[in-house]
Amino acid sequence: MTPKKIIAPFYERLSLVLIGILSLGFLIIQGKEMLDPLIFGFLFAILLLPVSGFLEQKLRMPRSVSSFVSIILLVGFISGVLYLVGSQISKLTQDWPMLQKQLAQSVNNIYEWVQGRFNIDIKNQQNYVENAGKKIISSGSEVVGTTFGAVSSLMLFYVFIMIFTFFILFYRKLLFGFILQAFGKDNEHIVHDIVENIQSILRQYILGLLLEMIIVATVACTAFWMIGIKYAVLLGIIVGLFNIIPYLGIFSALFLSVLVTFATGPVSNAIEVGVSVIAIHLVDANVLLPAVVGSKVRLNALITFLGIILGEMMWGLSGMFLSIPMMAIFKIIFDRIESTKPWGYLLGGDYEFKKSAEKKMKTE
Repeated sequence: MTPKKIIAPFYERLSLVLIGILSLGFLIIQGKEMLDPLIFGFLFAILLLPVSGFLEQKLRMPRSVSSFVSIILLVGFISGVLYLVGSQISKLTQDWPMLQKQLAQSVNNIYEWVQGRFNIDIKNQQNYVENAGKKIISSGSEVVGTTFGAVSSLMLFYVFIMIFTFFILFYRKLLFGFILQAFGKDNEHIVHDIVENIQSILRQYILGLLLEMIIVATVACTAFWMIGIKYAVLLGIIVGLFNIIPYLGIFSALFLSVLVTFATGPVSNAIEVGVSVIAIHLVDANVLLPAVVGSKVRLNALITFLGIILGEMMWGLSGMFLSIPMMAIFKIIFDRIESTKPWGYLLGGDYEFKKSAEKKMKTE
């Protein structure tokens, strides 16, 4: 006689799930310093895995050498992008006196508008701005120290990412063997399926994101060049780079593009640039993003937006970048475990519904 299986009440299971989620969130927040570069290293390792495999199989390189060369190629690509942006910024700094003059004229226009609108004397406005400037200057050493510390921490963060990427590439068979042993031989086929899908989807997602960035930057550069603004290439690259940040990057790109255009040209150009950035974003969000990126991760828009907000609350900017690939990983795992399939449906229910509806229409 087999013992009767006891199923806990729903409220008890829900309480345990919520406690588990809160505990996991607390550990993730506390472990940011180590987990943040580790996860970035994991994503870069997945992206570089075909390159490392090609170097090992075709060029007969040892795994340590192939991993190191793959990272060098990645660093070279990133350095090329930074050099391109830096060369454009250097041109902007050469025109700094002209920018100061244009901004000073714009500030005077704002002073006059405030005086006419709110009846506040221009001298009082200038005194308020000067007092605020003195406070900023008085804390200048603190600002410089904070900035230097931030830059140092950022460089150390990148170094740790590359170190983790190298070790994950080098010890990938060891890590995969550990996962197989941890879940047992009975679940070996499920583990293989999950790992293969995670590699495939994340690689497609990262490459799709890069392709989307290049397309958006190219379209933005072309649009700005047709408008006739001075720094069309720089602003186009900025729009493409900030476009990587889901949902919120468009506001930063819009602000910077309009500000630089306003400081270097007439107001009409700034308005045209703002309209162009918004139009590019609408086309990207409704056409390019679903076609190039959205179909890869298979997450519905509500869960994606909530994940981005939670990622920013826990880890800041890096959390916004990592939220979508991490949710994609969880969806792959949830979809292949019977007890967690409802959670997988929650993460991509809208996509799954559309997919099943399309299949039904084809069969009919």
